[in-house]
Amino acid sequence: MYPISYEADAALDGRNRLTTFFRGIVAIPWQIIQYFYGIAAQIAAIIAWFAIVFTGRYPEGIYNFNAGFLRMSTRTNSFYYLLSDEWPPFGGEEAPGYPVRVGVAPPLDMYSRLKTGLRFLFGIPVLLLAIVQGVILFVCAIIAWFVILFTGRLSEGLFGPMRSAMAYLTRASSYFLLMTEDYPPFSYEEAGAPAAGEISQEAASRRP
Repeated sequence: MYPISYEADAALDGRNRLTTFFRGIVAIPWQIIQYFYGIAAQIAAIIAWFAIVFTGRYPEGIYNFNAGFLRMSTRTNSFYYLLSDEWPPFGGEEAPGYPVRVGVAPPLDMYSRLKTGLRFLFGIPVLLLAIVQGVILFVCAIIAWFVILFTGRLSEGLFGPMRSAMAYLTRASSYFLLMTEDYPPFSYEEAGAPAAGEISQEAASRRP
């Protein structure tokens, strides 16, 4: 299982037309926090880059901070792009009761200094695919906006590609935050985030 998982409950019926119509406005408070949180996460990732290149280790405090940003930003973007109608938490803590969930495995004991040092070179295919997925998400969200306004529901035919695109973008973000060394899988994995104990056991099995 990929160390970063994305799960979104299929909320298709009974969509709120009012908050959908004003989604770009009502999401502003979360986007403001996401913006400043993102600046801090980028600085943290730069510090982690130096730490990994020189020591091969990702400082656990920085890793947990960036994991919080990943969860917060993913929930905010999922709300903004109509994958969920529920107001997302403002913080980066785990929220198992929220319809959008991000599972983050613990950091590895050792990271590849080469893969980290040349991340932006190795990450070009990930960046290109992220652009494609971003376009898919944007187009589907616009169509979904009109569909929800007129019908009050979201079809599975739209929700599926949106969920798949958001899953890839979430994993691509974790890749550029240096949280994983593996290329994100292109297709959406139906399995949700494993429980914390399951993640720890899986991570331990990968370690020497």
